Amino acid sequence: MQAQLFLTCLGENFFSPALKDMVEVLERLGVQCAMPEGQTCCGQPFYNSGFQSQTRGLARQWLKAFGATDGYIVAPSGSCVDFVRHRYVELFPAGTREHALAQATAARTCEFSQFLVNVLQVTDVGASFPRKVTYHASCHGLRGLGLRDEPKRLLRAVKGLELIPLSSEETCCGFGGIFSMVYPEVSRAMMEDKVNTIQASGAEVVVVGEPGCLMNIAGGLQKINSPVKAMHLAEILASRA
Repeated sequence: MQAQLFLTCLGENFFSPALKDMVEVLERLGVQCAMPEGQTCCGQPFYNSGFQSQTRGLARQWLKAFGATDGYIVAPSGSCVDFVRHRYVELFPAGTREHALAQATAARTCEFSQFLVNVLQVTDVGASFPRKVTYHASCHGLRGLGLRDEPKRLLRAVKGLELIPLSSEETCCGFGGIFSMVYPEVSRAMMEDKVNTIQASGAEVVVVGEPGCLMNIAGGLQKINSPVKAMHLAEILASRA
């Protein structure tokens, strides 16, 4: 099976090691990975700020990069995948070539855990990580893509890993992309609540499958000098500690 890698902006700029780990896991499972040139931001920040015309330009470039490829498109971000799957078809008039291309391309775009569990039908990827771990469910992955159990099924299959419940697992961490810039005080309060809950869980590591949430939570933990480490799901699944 072949997978086209959708790197995403935050993934490429801030979490390149997690991207490499995602590739390592996929190749371990026999997936042939390719990275289409010319891929850009999916356009979500423009769309969420009300600039739909600018969004269409980015969407056209993204579809140009991925539309002619074969196989599934896999990304380390539920937020970007949710946007491509559910908003691209709204950007172009029904009956146009662009609308049809958006529909076809969106249908084969998957978030990383979604691809592993629902497409490859795999939960045990051969990982080993003997630590106490808790999990934060990102809003777009959970509510946009319906990914409630997939990441946790993958974590439970990791050798030596102890998955500790998080009382506010499905509560937003406060990032929300543009939300954190428009309402910084509210965002900060939400982030602090999330960090305090993570601290109280007794976990050594908090796993996040969304780069935006990961950046926000990791920053909050570092700010209070917490010993808890924030890691992307791909980093855990690539580990053979």
